[in-house]
Amino acid sequence: MLSKLFLFAIVLSAGYAKEKSPKIVGGEETNIETYPYIVQVETYNRWTGWFQNCAANILNTNWIMSAAHCFEGADYSPSFKRIRAGSSLRNTGGSVHYVDYEINHPEYRVFSRYDGDINVVKLLTPLVETLSVQRGTLVAHGFALPDNYPVIHAGWGHTRVGGSPSNVLLHTQMYTINNTLCATRYQQVNGVVTPNMICAGLLDIGGRDACQGDSGGPLYASGQNGHIIVGVVSWGRGCADAFYPGLSTNVASYTNWVLENAR
Repeated sequence: MLSKLFLFAIVLSAGYAKEKSPKIVGGEETNIETYPYIVQVETYNRWTGWFQNCAANILNTNWIMSAAHCFEGADYSPSFKRIRAGSSLRNTGGSVHYVDYEINHPEYRVFSRYDGDINVVKLLTPLVETLSVQRGTLVAHGFALPDNYPVIHAGWGHTRVGGSPSNVLLHTQMYTINNTLCATRYQQVNGVVTPNMICAGLLDIGGRDACQGDSGGPLYASGQNGHIIVGVVSWGRGCADAFYPGLSTNVASYTNWVLENAR
């Protein structure tokens, strides 16, 4: 029988958490033992071989959750995708597991380019749980995360726009931003922000964000049960932009769908 998913609503603390990292764009080095629920998603290229270009979240020993846009394209095939679990280092270490198939959300791209940008992915071989490979905790379906709440990105993505990926796992803290305000700003560049997305960053300051290569990875909030997966890195204008914050898929809009399909 498959391992059960962990599922909790966030119990908000009376005072918001203090910043954990001053600056992955604007990130600090961390380790996989701190975030054992994140895995690398690697893609095969005939010229360069395997390389990490997305991330994902462990649901149980057989399933992970990522962004739908990481598992599509004209040349896409599940045989060209694999995941690396249990390693702080990009493209090396840990355990490698190949992809069997993915289930992209049926509403992906229906209402806007990135609405429904979430999927579940079945692995060909099961993960083995260790201190560095653990099931993540999902936010409860329908939970409304408040504005200006501290959240954390972790990943191996670019450290600046047009830059290079990080060779080691990074993390950075930022804050949730009002969805209506975020939508109003993105309308200026014809971007569509829906209630199924979480906007986060340092508004009118910038400097902290997920970036290319972080897609599909987590947006965490902290609760009494530790790190709660509230978002899946999806899209944005540039990275760490002061005016246009980054956007993640709002997992609370899809928790029930994830539970129904990742089993």
